[in-house]
Amino acid sequence: MSVVTEYVPVSTPPFASPAPGPAADEGLARRLRALACTAPLHDLDVRKANLAGEVGHYAMAELALAAIDLVTLHMDFDTGADHEQIVARLVPRAAAQAPGHPGAEHERVARWVLENLINVGSVDRGFRAVYGTFDAEGGYVRRDYDFKLVEEVPGPGGGVYLRTTDEAVNVLVGALDTDVTSAQIAAEVKLEVLISRGRLADAQLAAEQARYRTVQYSESLRRTLESTRRNVRAVDWLRSVPDMITEALDHVAERYRHENAILTNIRKVRDEAESERGADHKRRAAELVDIVKDCIRRHTQLQSRLLEAGPLFRAEQDRQSFAPPAARTGTDVYGQLLAPVLPLPLEHATRVTDAWFARGTGPRTPGAVRVGDLVDLLLTPPAPREHLGAEMPEPDLVATPDDSRFSEEQLESATELLDLPADAPRRLSGLLAEARERDPELPYLVALLAVHAASPPVGTAYRQGERQLLFAVDDGQQLDDPEFGGADLILGTAVLDAAGMAADRSETP
Repeated sequence: MSVVTEYVPVSTPPFASPAPGPAADEGLARRLRALACTAPLHDLDVRKANLAGEVGHYAMAELALAAIDLVTLHMDFDTGADHEQIVARLVPRAAAQAPGHPGAEHERVARWVLENLINVGSVDRGFRAVYGTFDAEGGYVRRDYDFKLVEEVPGPGGGVYLRTTDEAVNVLVGALDTDVTSAQIAAEVKLEVLISRGRLADAQLAAEQARYRTVQYSESLRRTLESTRRNVRAVDWLRSVPDMITEALDHVAERYRHENAILTNIRKVRDEAESERGADHKRRAAELVDIVKDCIRRHTQLQSRLLEAGPLFRAEQDRQSFAPPAARTGTDVYGQLLAPVLPLPLEHATRVTDAWFARGTGPRTPGAVRVGDLVDLLLTPPAPREHLGAEMPEPDLVATPDDSRFSEEQLESATELLDLPADAPRRLSGLLAEARERDPELPYLVALLAVHAASPPVGTAYRQGERQLLFAVDDGQQLDDPEFGGADLILGTAVLDAAGMAADRSETP
């Protein structure tokens, strides 16, 4: 009996959406960022041909992964890894890849790999990758992904240390944007199962991954505390950080229980190893004991930092909120530079302006920071330019709306009221009553100017050549007014020393 099947073609829409959904597109973006983090390691093997000597025997990506591993394991909560110590520990790995080459070459290769991981020579010492995603309308959008692998940070003693970033730990462990807590729990469970089954080689790899996740958890807390020391308002200490601290303390308590159980299983496997593979099992078990003990030490340190986070926040809040203002005032460009320089002859004025702009401008980044960039810049032919230059576009000017509360007429009226004779001061209550007769809104402007006159900028007015200055004095009299309260200030006009100002200007070089 034969069965005839009729083929019915299925029609597809002519324009299928390239992005199946936001979740899938986010997963693609994570994989693209993960791929970007490995690009600097592959680039080392591409650029090793530029090094002098026979360096083709070296696997630069392997040395880079080993350097990331060494920096991650040698950095602590407060400090990082020493640059020279990492180079010294990386030299034997380079020597194992090219045993017949001189030791100076091994050290040069190790130092080159570490400096390229830091990206020495770039302006911000970071890497940048470009990838594309789809927006809500389905359009293709290119995005920049800036990251670092190994960064130099200042230490507590004034030195410079190396620390690996989250991106470097993700490259080392083999995951990206993974929740630290869930990854740590999964690594601990996997480690315990592998040890109970006697698979110590796989258990050692799982234990190392668990340690890397512990380092990453400590790094997130360290960055939060550093941000708090810089600006306590930049960190959400109302909800986010307390929740993170509570979750981290629960995490540490659970890890203690798991790691103590893991140590018991490791010692049991080590003591029961009696076969031909017993020596190998004992060696791996001893290495596992050291790794798990290091995890316990890091968790102990993390717990102590978590318990100190609350007092640190309160101390920083008090320090930043109640810190006295800086004793040194800022530079008054008009009073200290422009006003004294304008009457001077040109040959004297240029000496002052040259000294000012030489020290007042910030550092300028050079156009070519590497020799290769300088050669390309010198050999590139100049682009032809128009005789009159490029056409300037017409600016699209938009009138700024006037949203001020007081008008120019009200300001003139308030200034007229406060233009008091030098020998006839007045009370604020009388000025407010007179202003209320002119305009119902005018007393608010007069009160504002009177409060500002309670601490007049005498030095600024003196340097800018003002002849008189409004001042206000509190003699303890209470203000009797239907709209305002406080002190009934005495307002008057102070005449500044014109002769002293002229003498100061004549002495200006």
